Amino acid sequence: MSQTEQVVYVVDDDEAVRKSIYYLLTAKGYPVREFASGEDFLASAALQRCGCVVLDLRLGGMSGLQVFDALRASGSPLVTVFLSGHGDISLAVDATKKGAYGWLEKPCKDSLLRDTIALAMREAEGAYKAYSLKAEQRKLWQTLTPREQQVAWQIRTGAPNKRIAQVLSIDVRTVETHRAKVYYKLGLSNTTELDHLMRDVEIPPLDELAGH
Repeated sequence: MSQTEQVVYVVDDDEAVRKSIYYLLTAKGYPVREFASGEDFLASAALQRCGCVVLDLRLGGMSGLQVFDALRASGSPLVTVFLSGHGDISLAVDATKKGAYGWLEKPCKDSLLRDTIALAMREAEGAYKAYSLKAEQRKLWQTLTPREQQVAWQIRTGAPNKRIAQVLSIDVRTVETHRAKVYYKLGLSNTTELDHLMRDVEIPPLDELAGH
């Protein structure tokens, strides 16, 4: 993936910091967008694209950690690099434990910032590929009818066709037909692959049996 397909978001309420990072990274060929607040960033940025966020921990309004939590809750593939003052280092370290790529202490050397962003962008490529795969798998899951989804859940438990037929109050041949359709639509060949897909995509359990 080329740099032009990626983006770097800079979220900092200090205009001088934003501009410094903007000029530094645009000179390296990265598309850069600036935001003065976490609220504006979350409302306007393309959170589902490939790239990274250079995020100040101390922001007016939402804090950097709150913005980071919102990104995680949305399932965004964007990789986060925190900017922290000396007194916020422990917070930045904690954030990396929660899944942030890393942190940089202000003021940061230009060379260190460039190198960190380059590495973060490599990480972003992998994160975006994983995100795209999950999105595609979710779309495939949605091609299943409610009954096929019910059968898929039963298949996942390892239940034989006869047992599935009893649980769903349908005949065994109908179960066999649904099983074949589940594997075909999802592009799978066995129960192990089905279990992995449902686990990876975090398919929510069916609260109750649907109709047909």
